[in-house]
Amino acid sequence: MHAFRHSTRLDVSAEEAFAWHERRGAFERLVPPFQRVEIISRSGGLDDRGRLVFLVRKGPVTFQWEAGHYGYDPPRRFCDEQLKGPFRHWRHQHAFISDGPDKSSIEDEIEYTIPFGAAGDLIAGRAIAADLERTFAYRSYRVAADLKRHALYGARPPLKIGITGASGLIGSALSAFLSAGGHAVAPMVRGPAREESDEISWNPHGHFDTRPLEGLDAVVHLAGENISASRWTKGFKERILQSRAGATRALCEALASLDRPPKVVVCASATGFYGDRGDEELDESSAQGDGFLADVCGRWEEAAEPARRKEIRVVHLRLGVVVAGRGGALPRMVVPFRLGLGGPAGDGRQWMSWISLDDAVGAFYAALMDESLEGAVNAVAPSPITNGEFARTLGKLLHRPALVPLPALAVKLALGEMGKALLLNSCRAVPARLLRSGFSFLAPTTEQALRIELGIGF
Repeated sequence: MHAFRHSTRLDVSAEEAFAWHERRGAFERLVPPFQRVEIISRSGGLDDRGRLVFLVRKGPVTFQWEAGHYGYDPPRRFCDEQLKGPFRHWRHQHAFISDGPDKSSIEDEIEYTIPFGAAGDLIAGRAIAADLERTFAYRSYRVAADLKRHALYGARPPLKIGITGASGLIGSALSAFLSAGGHAVAPMVRGPAREESDEISWNPHGHFDTRPLEGLDAVVHLAGENISASRWTKGFKERILQSRAGATRALCEALASLDRPPKVVVCASATGFYGDRGDEELDESSAQGDGFLADVCGRWEEAAEPARRKEIRVVHLRLGVVVAGRGGALPRMVVPFRLGLGGPAGDGRQWMSWISLDDAVGAFYAALMDESLEGAVNAVAPSPITNGEFARTLGKLLHRPALVPLPALAVKLALGEMGKALLLNSCRAVPARLLRSGFSFLAPTTEQALRIELGIGF
């Protein structure tokens, strides 16, 4: 039998730390972005009746894990054990130790037995121990960072928040973050809402029953066509525009018709608003650029006018490239780099405005809670970087060269206008309004963001 122990120091009470772990969304927040975990079912909470079934993918291997809870003693401890899964034996105790009114620690103790006896230990023992160290380093970071962010607005009452696109990359992370922080999240779905769920049905193409929207304190609008899913044919461009400007107008008209509209609507937008601008530093006062994406973003933001006329506070978060281990561009980039075939796109001198997934979630939260934020807000890290510098940083962390460029001509031939706009255009946006508001970035540099998302010595 093996034993693993880990301690996490927190600047909150043991009661607050325990409460965070009890809420929906905490498990999802604690799963590292460099692991592939999918929840199949869950029942109960952390008490002795709680059950959680999930799939874990390790390379080409997928296995199912069923965990049951026991030893429930709030706010001191809870435990879980593997009922079915890859280990012969697995028990995990989470102990919450009070160090005063606003200090505590979490002491994790795991006992586990690897199958196949000595042979299993020889083959997998060191890898499992290393994986536990990496996983719990991330868990310590995650719970401390989330609790610190929630504490900024701890005196505010919890919100009921509708979220379109709640199952997407940002939406799923934001939903889990908000839920674990005590807010009520209502996913807004295009089909019928499931019975006995918090879902709200809406129609991005026109009229729908707006009564379930009554009573929402806020709405986050993330839904939209994936702009990198296809070459930009005339028909696909129309779908992109309709999924953003058309859907935003339909939503904002519905919200404006309510007797009790939400106080704030936070709409995703993009730094594509600025177009291809070379080395020019761009803040929220910079003019709109040229090109298809700039036109889409401009019309996307204008479509929220019905909400503004209703005196709803509207925030347009102009997102840069989101650096995330679970989705988006980064996982696709890592594969060629690991094979030694990575490098910059084109000449690598074009600027990238980017933001870590953590800080994108934080920017949405700040937009919801900080009443000084209104209108356009650049959701980008304070350190834009050239494409070549990004490639070199990724190569360094993966211990691989970054010497194989993707020629600009190949990008244009393979991907057309979409490839040029997403890979070759230059945008050097800075988060002027976020910084003025006092927003604190968890990953202000690309190296920090990549270390967190890839689990490399952060």
